[in-house]
Amino acid sequence: MSNRTSFPSVFWVANSIEVLERFAYYGIYMGFGIYMEYLGYSKSQLGIVQSIFLFFSYVVPLFSGTLADKYGFKKVLIISYLAYLPSILLLILTKSFSGIALTMLSIGLAAGIFKPLISGTVRAVTDKTNKTLGFGIFYAMVNFGASVGPVIAGKLRAISWNYAFMAAAICIVFMLLITIFFYKEPKREEQTASLTDKLREIWEVLSDMKFSLFLIILGTFFWLPFWAFFNMLAMYIDSSLDTVALYSDLKGIFGETFLSIFSSTDDKGVSKILGETISHTGYIIFIFQIFVSRISEKFNAIPTFLTGLLIISLGFFVLGYANVGPASMVFLGILFFAIGEMVSSPRIQEYITWIAPKEKAGLYMGTNFLAVGIGGALSGVTYTSLYGYFNDMGHVEYVWYTLGAHQILGIVLIFVYIKILGEFKELEK
Repeated sequence: MSNRTSFPSVFWVANSIEVLERFAYYGIYMGFGIYMEYLGYSKSQLGIVQSIFLFFSYVVPLFSGTLADKYGFKKVLIISYLAYLPSILLLILTKSFSGIALTMLSIGLAAGIFKPLISGTVRAVTDKTNKTLGFGIFYAMVNFGASVGPVIAGKLRAISWNYAFMAAAICIVFMLLITIFFYKEPKREEQTASLTDKLREIWEVLSDMKFSLFLIILGTFFWLPFWAFFNMLAMYIDSSLDTVALYSDLKGIFGETFLSIFSSTDDKGVSKILGETISHTGYIIFIFQIFVSRISEKFNAIPTFLTGLLIISLGFFVLGYANVGPASMVFLGILFFAIGEMVSSPRIQEYITWIAPKEKAGLYMGTNFLAVGIGGALSGVTYTSLYGYFNDMGHVEYVWYTLGAHQILGIVLIFVYIKILGEFKELEK
């Protein structure tokens, strides 16, 4: 694309903050199922905590995006850090189920305050010449933090879980300092509406039944399977796959020195892969997201999005096969899911924010997170519990086959929705 507008400095500062936040968030979350197993809790109890955590993480942005539009992104960012830090430190002190659930609720609340602010910043400082690349860079930074966080937290938890939680807390401190000294409020149209008026705007957006139905479909048939992947994969690798064989397979390719980052050795000298260090897509997305974004910007949003969902469904089926075939097939399943995620997730977020006028970027990004919250809230109590059921049956792979079918049904429903009601119009600036 010719004459692409360059990004201002706040774009890069915001993305640096996003890296640290994703480090802390996923450093805690990716191994949390393993942590709950370590403490002796059931899959159903884990599912409840996951649903609570994801619900608050992704529904609170509906309001925090509105507050950011009204009072400024920088102020609300600082508020999120002041909620984040003590909540993470509480994980070191509490071990009861009610204590863990309330602590994760608090972390979810802090994360929810934070979530729409960086993507809203990206929206505010991009235009039609660089919007797809800008969101591609943003998504790559998200996944860089989401990759490094679980790897370092996994190594630390092999020593002590408290070390992993402390590392996340240190990230929040750095985020606070960067925001205070380097983040400059992006230029947007000045907001003169009262808070009541802003909350009324939320209702006005959601009262558009076509848009609300679209959010519900996205929540149930994109974000629910999406979060089920992240909820379960670390446990699946750690408990159901031969992690010693996975280590041996990778050792021949990468060598012991490099592989030590992703593994641990027991007291008998046997090395195995740590589930949370590979049970995500961030390391793939960080490398390839810009390339994928350059390709996907040439095509319309919805067909691109549906193509991504189809690739994700293929990934689910391959993940299930890894339990009955070669364990190393899990890497192919993760790769397919990552490709599908790179194609679909940033594109649908870009699509929704570009339905919105620039001065309402935070508001629309907040309503987008409502869809994510619907999927997240349902994912734990449905698929994590179903994981436990199929695991007790001796066929844990069935949960991945069910997810694959779920995703294909979603493709059909979104296609029918667009055919009947039509697409939304993206703005030019």
